[in-house]
Amino acid sequence: MSRRRLPLAGKLFLSYLLVVAVGTVTLFLAVGVAGPVFLAQATFGETPIPGLGAGARGALTPDSPTARAIQQAFTAAMAQTHLVAVALSTLAAILVSLYVAQQIVQPLRRMLHATRRIAGGHYAERVIVRPANVGDELGQLAESFNAMAAALEQTERRRLELIGDVAHELRTPIATLEGYLEGLLDGVVEPSPRTWATLHGEAGRLRRLVDDLQELSRAEARQLPLLVRPTPPAAIVRIALERTAGPFAEKGLSLQATVADGLPLVQADPGRAAQALTNLLTNALRYTPAPGQVTVAVERAGGVVRFRVRDTGVGFTAEQGARLFERFYRAEQSRARATGGSGIGLTIAKSLIEAMGGQITAESLGPGRGSSFAFTLPLAVEPADVPPPRP
Repeated sequence: MSRRRLPLAGKLFLSYLLVVAVGTVTLFLAVGVAGPVFLAQATFGETPIPGLGAGARGALTPDSPTARAIQQAFTAAMAQTHLVAVALSTLAAILVSLYVAQQIVQPLRRMLHATRRIAGGHYAERVIVRPANVGDELGQLAESFNAMAAALEQTERRRLELIGDVAHELRTPIATLEGYLEGLLDGVVEPSPRTWATLHGEAGRLRRLVDDLQELSRAEARQLPLLVRPTPPAAIVRIALERTAGPFAEKGLSLQATVADGLPLVQADPGRAAQALTNLLTNALRYTPAPGQVTVAVERAGGVVRFRVRDTGVGFTAEQGARLFERFYRAEQSRARATGGSGIGLTIAKSLIEAMGGQITAESLGPGRGSSFAFTLPLAVEPADVPPPRP
């Protein structure tokens, strides 16, 4: 059988009473020892006593009846004074202790209630930071709790959105496969090479989506194997351009790259860095209508090397820019499939760049005015001659 523990308010109250008890005992001991000594010094010493002549003072001795009567009266008066003082001070200490204990315990009780609400699925629960607690430890604890609750609410919102987005992404290829297969079974659709090509394309679309989801999950969990080493920035650009040159030419877009001379090596996984740059180029390809232009510029910026991709595409608003790196988010509200893609390429790029110690940003002057995506990679700690990686 578990023993019931004393609540925090009771512990605080008892701690205050203990302080009062120690102070009271110390007061009694100090007065009991020092009081008679000081009284004797004042009575029999050289200090003159008002109203008492020299002859009467000489008659006072420690053993005289008068001296004993004075000491007894003094001791009795001090004892009564102590009792009254202790009673009043104890009452005041109890009242103040109860008030202070409640001021400390009430915010904690509110946070306890809020934690139970959040545990029950009410992620919008918050605690109020009282003006008296602003800046102190209780106020900081409440602010940290609210920040944690907001993060949990956002995580839950993204989880629900992820479930809906995955269902949306899977619905179209599955519906296509199901429709063609039913047509083949009923004899409505002829088993022609075109039909098999369509089925193969939709199956490949499902496989790519699953692969992207798996890679995204591993990237966000920092479980992707990274072979970070000193790497020439030009090699990263070369790999990305080789992967995307064909699609850019087919769409009729101009793709140009400018790499500054004398750039130092960067500390990165060349394959993963090229993948992040490829994702940015692919995003520019999808959202830049022909004839358009996409440029890649690489330059040094302090202790990092910056890779920037500019396009003359559709652009985006400030609100859209704040969500571009979220899973499955697309700037177009219709979520049309015309632009292709699963909507997680930018999310994967962000996870890869941050895993290598860099940062990624997105800028735009507004809809229809193009966009600019940039990421940075740290400089290599020990520059060395590294052969260019294979694409």
